[in-house]
Amino acid sequence: MPAAPFPSHWPQVPACYQWLSLDRRGQWRLQGERISHPGLLAFLQQHYQSAPDGCWFVQNGPQKVYVDLAATPWVFHREGDAVLAHTGASAGEIHALFLDREGSLYLQTTLGFGLLDDRDLASWLGECQPGDDASWDALLAGKAIRITWRDLPLTLIDAAELPQRFAFNPHPRPE
Repeated sequence: MPAAPFPSHWPQVPACYQWLSLDRRGQWRLQGERISHPGLLAFLQQHYQSAPDGCWFVQNGPQKVYVDLAATPWVFHREGDAVLAHTGASAGEIHALFLDREGSLYLQTTLGFGLLDDRDLASWLGECQPGDDASWDALLAGKAIRITWRDLPLTLIDAAELPQRFAFNPHPRPE
């Protein structure tokens, strides 16, 4: 949801870069240190959004605080049968699944594109159904085999292609 315009009496302040980051487990970090304060976490989760250029940021009053992404804009985890983002939002429907050669699983969902938290990886992959000729080693070797999760094929992807293919900027910087 786009942020509401700010009152004209608010000062013009420069955007902030390289202070806030999101790690591969969906944990917020401020200058590398994990944030644990419940109020600050709630604020970050509520004000996390993207710009048209694919940069992700937290709106802090009149200031945009850009987020460095260790992997993707969303980090998903499971709670029972639900798939939730690091913000607590529902991922919605899962449209596609991707696996990179390092063994990371990515989900294209109604909410957006994101990495599955590695703590949920083993159980998720355990639900996948390999075809007769399929094996994990063959998939990671790039062979055309069929492995599915709930009838969705698992597609091998190069992690270096993710930002361009899914239109996000993992490391926003001032122009």
